Formats: sequence, structure tokens, C-alpha cells
Amino acid sequence: MSIWRVKPISAFEADIKKSNLKRVLGKWSLTAIGVGAIIGGGIFVLTGTGAYYHAGPALAVSFIIAGIACVFAALCYSEFASILPVEGSAYAYAYGTIGEIFAWIIGWGLILEYAMGSMTVAVSWSGYFNKLLKMFHIKLPEWLTTDPASYTGEGFSMNLPAFLIVLLVISLLIKGTKSAAKANNMIVILKVSAVIFVIIAGLFFINTANWHPFIPAATQIIEKETTHNAYGIGGIVSGAAAIFFAYVGFDAVSTQAGEAINPKKDVPFAIIASLLICTTLYILVSLVLTGMMSYKDFNPLGKYPEAIKAPVAYAFDIAGQAWAGFIITIAATIGLISVLMVMIMGQSRIFLGMSKDGLIPAVFSKVNPISGTPKTNLMILGGIIAIVAAFTPINRLADMTSFGTLFAFTMVCIAVWILRVKQPQLTRTFKVPALPVIAVCGISINTYLMINLSLDAQLLSLGWLAIGILVYFGYSKKRAKLNQPNTEAETE
Repeated sequence: MSIWRVKPISAFEADIKKSNLKRVLGKWSLTAIGVGAIIGGGIFVLTGTGAYYHAGPALAVSFIIAGIACVFAALCYSEFASILPVEGSAYAYAYGTIGEIFAWIIGWGLILEYAMGSMTVAVSWSGYFNKLLKMFHIKLPEWLTTDPASYTGEGFSMNLPAFLIVLLVISLLIKGTKSAAKANNMIVILKVSAVIFVIIAGLFFINTANWHPFIPAATQIIEKETTHNAYGIGGIVSGAAAIFFAYVGFDAVSTQAGEAINPKKDVPFAIIASLLICTTLYILVSLVLTGMMSYKDFNPLGKYPEAIKAPVAYAFDIAGQAWAGFIITIAATIGLISVLMVMIMGQSRIFLGMSKDGLIPAVFSKVNPISGTPKTNLMILGGIIAIVAAFTPINRLADMTSFGTLFAFTMVCIAVWILRVKQPQLTRTFKVPALPVIAVCGISINTYLMINLSLDAQLLSLGWLAIGILVYFGYSKKRAKLNQPNTEAETE
């Protein structure tokens, strides 16, 4: 039982034929899934943390660097998706090319990426929801809206809105992918409209003095008993690493390949289209935001302590345009729901793929024949995500998500290159141009950004991967379906 055994392409094709998932997603629905996941975390959440803790006004440059890193990975993802149109994303790609241990490590990293991403968005949604309530003069007590680490009072505290929104999204996803996709499409239209509104309306309130210096001198931010290196060129790079999680949406497109009508053509299109659309919007919004509001004002211990949780809405509030902040708060509150929806949906499909292969318990591969969704899978994940989101601060969650994303992207760039060399005869409806150059660039820049994440995030993430190795050798290796190739997937 070699740890480098590879799942044959024929086995993937057999999985596709016997899949209980319903193929209901067209080209534009897949693109909307990508846009739905990408627009939200970066624009409505991480612009504040990216500007204050990392790059200052040069946050736009951080988004450009992160976008370039994504382009290399997106091209590699697109080639893989045209060969293996199955749920599981980078995990499945690695299993069919490099080997089981490599696939397991990627899958374990993707679990971290999507779980932490879901939790980050849930916490941010709570911030916007609380701001919306305050606009109607409703104020929830701090102990019901704050994780224990951030709570300033004594006694019990939890982020109840973050807990409840996860449960709401799970109930929507259980009903079926088609209905969830329709809801996502409507929310995406609302979000894109809101982002365009921010860009156009914000232009009238830019104070160019806020852009000077565009790249602040490198310094240390001291909070309580911790210090954080910020600004300068290093801050721009660490900012690109920290906001990288905002781009996870195009990866989510590949997790839905098992439900795409024409996956070999539509998934590559949706991956590239959603990335280009959202990178452009990110750059423009970050320029407008840091022009409207000084990056120093996102200090969570400063004059506007809530601004870091809902940065775009607060920028308009501070500019004296409460009406605009009201519109943005509503759009963000609704819009972040689709991000959370896509994140959890992607997570469940990765679990589904790994469970079908026997690497995690069979309960995660059970698909409800009526709804065509992995119902039990979703309920288990939802419970875990809801609990952690209710008790964990947002900055630690975001950095760990970025690690998982960067790690997966690096592995995909390696795996697509290996597959091109090992099996050049495979039909590829999309091929990466100048693959050696693109792959090397993708590997280099994603690894570099990973190194520039916070030390805490690196240590916690490496600890997660170490646990994954123990789980593989203690449970997954001997239970892999490659040991029993005729075992069928279950339904519920």
C-alpha cells in the first residue's frame, strides 16, 4: 500500500457516471459562484485589516500582487478542471497525478482553507449585521456579539449572530444546489451593484492627503502585549499574503465541477472570468477606501473601533454620508451570505470527494437522493463552523485561511506540471500556455506569500498539517478505497 499510489483517471470517470449530485450549473451560474465567493471577504472585510495592519494606502498594490499570484494558479486549476471535472478541487487533481499522500495533504489544507474562510466571513457578517441593527437604533449587548478574546467585560461572551448565520446558510444549502445557486445569483447582482456604487460614489469624497505617503515607512504596531511589523515594502507583501483568502472564490468554482452541466468547458471559463472581474473591482475599491479614510483610522483600539469590521460602510459614515453607509451596510450584510454559502458548499464537496475515496468517514459521502446534496455532511460541518466562529477573533481566522489557500495553489501548480509530463496524451480542452514558466511563477510567488504570513498563522497552520499526517497514517491510509476498488458510494 504505497503512499504514492495514484487514483486512475478511469476511476474518476466512473465516479462521475455514478455520482448522485445533480448537474444543474451552467457557465454563468459557475461564474456567479466564483464572484459570489470572491466579492465579500476582500472588499467588505479585509480592506480594513489589510490597510491598518499591513500596507496602508498601498493596499491596492497588495491586491495586484495577490491577483497576479492567483492568475498563475487559476490557469493551472483551469487545465486540471478540463481533465478531471469532479468535486474535490485540488485534492482530486493531486490524487489523479502525484499520489495519495500528496492529495491527502492538499485535501487537509483545503479543509483548513474553507473552514477558516467560512468562519471569517461569519464573523464579518456579524459586524455588518450589528451595524445595520444600530442604524435602526437596536443595540445587542456586547457579550452576545463578541468572541471571548475580544470581550472587554467579564464573564461569558459569544458572537451569536455569527453562530446563527451559519445555521441559516446550512438550511439553505440542504434544500438543493439549484435553489442555492439561484439565491446566490440574485445576491451577486446586488453585491456587484453595491461595489460599483462604492467606487463611483466614493470618488467624490476622496481626500488625496490620505494617500500620502502612499507607502508608509516600515514600523511596528503595538497592541496590548503583542507587536506587529507593518508598512513599507514588507507590509505590502505581507498584506498580499493576508488578503489572499479573499481570492478563494475561483477555487470554489472547481469544487462544484461535479454539479456543472458542461464542466470541461464551463469551469475553466468561470475560474478565469470570476478572477479577472473581481481583481479589477478589488483594486479600485481599495484605492477609493484608503482615499476616503486614513488607514490609521482602522485602528480597533482607536477613535473608530468598529471600522475594521465594516470598513467600507464606516468610510462613508466618517465622510458624513450616512445614507451611503446605510446602502452599503445592507448590501454587505446580504452579500456576505453568498460568500458564506459558497465557502461551506465548497468545503462539503471536498469532504464528499475525500469520503468517496475512503480517506475520511463514509458519512461525509452520503448524498440525499431527493435534494441531491450531502445533507449529513453539511449539518456536521455547519455545527463545527458555527461554534468556532462564535468564539474566535477574525484576524487569526483570516491568516490561517490564507495559508491554506496559498498552500493549495502551490500544490496545484506543481501537480499540473507533473501531469503534463507524465500523461501528455490526456485530452485537455484547456491548456496552460508556457506551462513551465507559469508553474514556476505560481510556485514561487505563492510560496513567498506563505512565508510572509504572520508567525502565529504559520505555526498554527503547520500544526494543522502535522495533525493531518497523523490522521492519514492512523486512519486514512488503510481505509482508502484504492484498497477495495469495487466499493460503492452511499446514499442517504
